[in-house]
Amino acid sequence: MFSTLIEPAAQASAPERFMRLLETALTSREVQKLLLTKPQGADADLERLMVREVELRGERQLCMVWRYKTRDVTKNLPLSEGLACLRDLLGAPFQNAQLNTPLQEVQLAFSRKGRASLRVGKMQGAAAVPEGPKGTNATHDHQKQRYLDLAQPFWQDLGLTHPVRGEAALVPAMSRKWKQINKFIEIFEAALKSSSLMASADVHVADFGSGKGYLTFAMHAYLRGLGKQAHVRGVELRDDMVRLCRDAARRHALEGLEFDQGDVRSYTPERLDVMIALHACDIATDYAIHLGLRARAAIIMCSPCCHKQLRPQMSSPALLRPLLQHGIHLGQEAEMVTDGLRALLLEAEGYETQVFEFVSLEHTSKNKMILAVRRERPLPDARRQELLAQIEAIKAFYGIREQALQALLCPTPN
Repeated sequence: MFSTLIEPAAQASAPERFMRLLETALTSREVQKLLLTKPQGADADLERLMVREVELRGERQLCMVWRYKTRDVTKNLPLSEGLACLRDLLGAPFQNAQLNTPLQEVQLAFSRKGRASLRVGKMQGAAAVPEGPKGTNATHDHQKQRYLDLAQPFWQDLGLTHPVRGEAALVPAMSRKWKQINKFIEIFEAALKSSSLMASADVHVADFGSGKGYLTFAMHAYLRGLGKQAHVRGVELRDDMVRLCRDAARRHALEGLEFDQGDVRSYTPERLDVMIALHACDIATDYAIHLGLRARAAIIMCSPCCHKQLRPQMSSPALLRPLLQHGIHLGQEAEMVTDGLRALLLEAEGYETQVFEFVSLEHTSKNKMILAVRRERPLPDARRQELLAQIEAIKAFYGIREQALQALLCPTPN
């Protein structure tokens, strides 16, 4: 797409050709990434400008996020105004610009003398993240992609942003939380695309242990941004948190966003398409997964913590005793076995399941996620029996008598 445009425009300047390519990519809605870096002669704290397309009140706009060392400043501009603004920023202050589409990567770079050069390369596969120009780290920038609009007023109610010169800016102490929220939405997006919910006009979500509501508000905003009729409910034990979130949702007239005081062990929603339970302690995670299974949720997302149930039951096999004599290793082993059994049980119930680190340890120690997406076709009975046999073999190996999720699924002895 890009190469055919560059050849006839060979006489145009590199910045002008870059802008033409950007306009073409916007027209075809193929902009995956737009990033301006290497600011010169500007605010010393300015690091980069990240740009993505959003739709606000039915109008296509460019969401422009100026990233500083301790804050983000976000502005939403109509396409024409946003393009004019970007044209003025190329070369001064930003010395580099990168545009990615599904097939190609475009790099605009300015030398110290102000000479501009344009490079167009092919993407190395749909999921590839190309290497950026010298001095940049394309993978690092990709990780900082933002799926949510920081300018949404409810973030200030939740203490995530504060006003700076009339604009919503991220509270410095909340930068890690903001990264976690966006990473969660990134993972959810991938799960949504592989599930039956992608074709559904409405989606019902329950967020158990919703706390201050960061993820609950984020899910509602993201699904609404996709044009779906979102019905998102946060469920939390602490009454003060429920009241805080209810007030914010009502203040900003967020239709389809509700908060209830309740416990995952007894709460039963009328419909459940997506079940979320982050940092549910010990067997509360098992109750949450069981609720998602009972409701035949299309997506189940858990971040377990406090793995207490299995550790006192586990007897170290003779071969592993020298390794597991240390308390920290035994704790890690109990965590691995607990979440491994949960994943096997989910797979046996007909879900495609993954267990992975969803944020780095520098952001939170509670960084493991169990993600399960319900398969469209029933699991063959032979495969289910194989999984159940594997579960029993693991329990026998460690001397485990009972695991909560299995007990909930099979209340009578095997």
